Amino acid sequence: MSQHKTMVPTTQNPVLTWNFSQVFGDKASVGEIADADIISAVEFNHDGEYLATGDKGGRVVLFERNQGNQGMMGSDAEFRFYTEFQSHEPEFDYLKSLEIEEKINQIKWLPQRNASHFLLTTNDKTIKLWKVGNKAVYLDADADVDDGVITIPNLKRQDTRQDSRVKRVFANAHAYHINSISVNTDDETFISADDLRVNLWNLGVNDQSFNIVDIKPQTMEELTEVITSAQFHPQNCNLFMYSSSKGAIKLCDMRAAALCDNHAKSFEEPLDPENRSFFSEIIASISDVQFSNNGRYFLSRDYLTIKVWDTHMESKPVQTFNVHDYLRPKLCDLYENDCIFDKFDACWSKDDNEILAGSYHNLFRIYDRNQQEDVCLEASRDNISGPTHTLNPVQIISGNTARVKREQIHVEEIDYNLKILHAAWHPNRNILALAATNNLYLYHR
Repeated sequence: MSQHKTMVPTTQNPVLTWNFSQVFGDKASVGEIADADIISAVEFNHDGEYLATGDKGGRVVLFERNQGNQGMMGSDAEFRFYTEFQSHEPEFDYLKSLEIEEKINQIKWLPQRNASHFLLTTNDKTIKLWKVGNKAVYLDADADVDDGVITIPNLKRQDTRQDSRVKRVFANAHAYHINSISVNTDDETFISADDLRVNLWNLGVNDQSFNIVDIKPQTMEELTEVITSAQFHPQNCNLFMYSSSKGAIKLCDMRAAALCDNHAKSFEEPLDPENRSFFSEIIASISDVQFSNNGRYFLSRDYLTIKVWDTHMESKPVQTFNVHDYLRPKLCDLYENDCIFDKFDACWSKDDNEILAGSYHNLFRIYDRNQQEDVCLEASRDNISGPTHTLNPVQIISGNTARVKREQIHVEEIDYNLKILHAAWHPNRNILALAATNNLYLYHR
């Protein structure tokens, strides 16, 4: 049995040392990857025993963690395929002559209350509540009795199978593309955000929602910003925040008014006039906001940086981390190939001391907030060896760890088709899940 090998980053900080665990997905060059197979959402459930991914083809794949270190590598970070279902199908809006993609924009798990799992999935227009669990299969034990003999059927439990079904569909409430959903701590409500509005839903009512934020101007010519992300506070059910394309984050309190257009707090770092350029507003647009687990801080991810904010201080962020500042001289090229509009996620560690951020060329960075250090790693199959095991509908490859990317990154050699836009950190363990095109990489320490 091959063993895990430890990554050796340039820093001596053991906190930033990570091991490769698994990769799911077919090995193929970028040109051979079907667009429908590209992963567009990654999310652990609340206890981290299950992991969900969504792709551009509208499929959701669930994985479960191997229990008791029984995996091939003896690691508690090993997952296996659990089930798969088609969540969304392509649609056509005949009133607007608009195609609606089946792509899964986000997945959010609901806290588990029984043996079944519930999760919300959304594409650009429709949110669905799914129930996933084991269903018993029964057969008639007396099926071989001769015809003509009247018997009472004797059902015998034969097997169990995974069953996925839609419980509710939340539709027809957004005129623009849904960019985010967030479940409230009351376990009864959730919000959905599009470019101009944030709606509040009750999980038990799918035909009515309440508009709690509306930034649509009187005329669209007056439009200066759009909503890019929204999230509920992890402890206070009355608080939520949303970010904008102008680099601002608004913290709202639903107790103040039914319509939260007047925010409670606003967090924004002014643009430096000396560094202002044609691209300044584009790269200032926030693609993701995430509260820390303790609710005191939150992060905002824009194109080049991650900023950490204190909810008690609106004037400036308490920390700023450069993800790929070496791309600043290449902004013109990135604008021409549309990469400058890529939306990167970011996430917190379980103790809020570290932050994970993805980049191009399948690079990802992990920042230690306390030590002010970071490490840059590459999710790659190049240096992975060991047995390959086929597992329908994906593959698992376990063996040696992926290599560490050199600190001196050659910008001209970066492959912008390889990018880690979506990632998740296990809620209770140091396990990372990274979506790199059609592959799902898992790391642990």
